[in-house]
Amino acid sequence: MIAIPEQPQNITIEEYLEWEPQQDLRYEYVNGEVFAMTGGTIPHNDIALNLYTALRPHVRSRGCRANVSDVKVQVSPKSPYYYPDVIVSCDPQDLNARKFIQSPKLIAEVLSPGTSAKDRGEKFTCYLTIPSLQEYIMIDSEKISVERYCRGEGRMWLYYPYMAGDIITLSSLEFNCPIELLYEGVVFETEV
Repeated sequence: MIAIPEQPQNITIEEYLEWEPQQDLRYEYVNGEVFAMTGGTIPHNDIALNLYTALRPHVRSRGCRANVSDVKVQVSPKSPYYYPDVIVSCDPQDLNARKFIQSPKLIAEVLSPGTSAKDRGEKFTCYLTIPSLQEYIMIDSEKISVERYCRGEGRMWLYYPYMAGDIITLSSLEFNCPIELLYEGVVFETEV
């Protein structure tokens, strides 16, 4: 039997930021509640690492930083805090951050059957309110499919779907890559 630590309820952001680093698991924070982050699948991990590996040298040469899964983003000073699969920031304050990223330029989530609804719903809605965010990417882990939302004028977000054979354009970072690069080494369930 595995002992699960008791999760505090209705805690402040300050209490969360003090409590969470002492835990064995990572926890996201939304409106006073904490939610344990579960482990992902191997394809989920491989896709996130493939994107990170492709982006990292490109963004570093532009004075930006890329992080993968163990770095949280502060959506707003009041709440919530999430752990995106890949996050890129070019903000000088974030370049030396120790606890969380405040001004991301790009956020990517790898969609799994268990996380897709939250990534498309709650997180999507919250992420789009971050003033610095220029692009939100959702990458399917069950098939070759990427969805990109790019900030337009005012409150408008532009939608770009990508399928097998396409070149993904991340305009905020002046970065292009073939979609197949994200899926390199990934084995889909139908191939097993």
